[in-house]
Amino acid sequence: MNDYHRHIIKSKSPIKQALAQLDKLAADAILFVVDSDEKLVGSLTDGDVRRGFLRGLSLDDVVDEFIQPNPKFIQKGAYTIEEVINYRKNQLKIIPVLCQEGRIVNVINFRFLKSYLPVDAVLMAGGRGSRLRPLTDNVPKPLLKVGDKPIIEHNMDRLISFGIDDIWLSVRYLGEQLEEHFGDGSSKYVNVQYVWEDEPLGTLGAVGKVEDFQHDCVLVSNSDLLTNLDYEDFYLDFKAKDAAISVVSIPYTVNIPYAVLETEETTIKSFKEKPTYTYYSNGGIYLIKREVLKYIPKDSFYDTTDLMELLIEKGFKVNSYPLRGYWLDIGKPEDFKKAQEDIKHIKF
Repeated sequence: MNDYHRHIIKSKSPIKQALAQLDKLAADAILFVVDSDEKLVGSLTDGDVRRGFLRGLSLDDVVDEFIQPNPKFIQKGAYTIEEVINYRKNQLKIIPVLCQEGRIVNVINFRFLKSYLPVDAVLMAGGRGSRLRPLTDNVPKPLLKVGDKPIIEHNMDRLISFGIDDIWLSVRYLGEQLEEHFGDGSSKYVNVQYVWEDEPLGTLGAVGKVEDFQHDCVLVSNSDLLTNLDYEDFYLDFKAKDAAISVVSIPYTVNIPYAVLETEETTIKSFKEKPTYTYYSNGGIYLIKREVLKYIPKDSFYDTTDLMELLIEKGFKVNSYPLRGYWLDIGKPEDFKKAQEDIKHIKF
């Protein structure tokens, strides 16, 4: 993961110091200059330094004499995916992210990130994992390793690769191990917080306890899934459909080996010869408008399907997003064994 602090330099710093930092950044050679209050005042590249020297500046001058004022930036909690896509298409590869006060809180680098989604994420990680006992007797299921890292870390790293950097973990059984493993998220340069369930709250009850989401959209996902879902495409579809909630759906095909009769009472109206039917099941990954989270009852067991049914009754749009990639629910020993083999071959 990218340490965005490498791109920051203080106002009034010697240009020699800036040149040394730019040299270390190599292919990512751009600096963002901040004032004494750590607010963004400009950007600096090798080209800006060269142009400064051509104007008569020297190695004895400070960075402020060389910078480009008013650089492009993204405002945390107040940007759109269209802005991000436009920057990416126009080859603007490294962009600072500012808080409302104008301080840099992150730096997007499209060499490392696929996108920068305006989304909070909640990973549900409180379950007992009884079907995987004895593996889960002393380790919470999300921390069981698939390949070289825990199941939940595969999920978190993929979220991070799409620029999701505000992540909550809903924990209960052996949750202390998850807190110890991820801490505050600083090792991955993201913000990780924890929602403790004193008793099981279902697949959505814990989300109702969070009051400080940063964005207008929340992604909720089971943490024991293995998937290469394109989160940007999922989000774009969610926005295009203007849904209150969208669920990743998994296609399930049923092949009937016989002719199927279509009847009205006992009269045959038509028949289909050995038809194939495709059904869709719940994939355990949801995008939800923050405004409808108010319907989640406080400190009560509540599943995402309960919210979906309520929203349908109230006339909200509930959308299905058919998955076109890989997905595996690691619930049983045979699923866990399959995941160990699949991880060697699936591109994540």
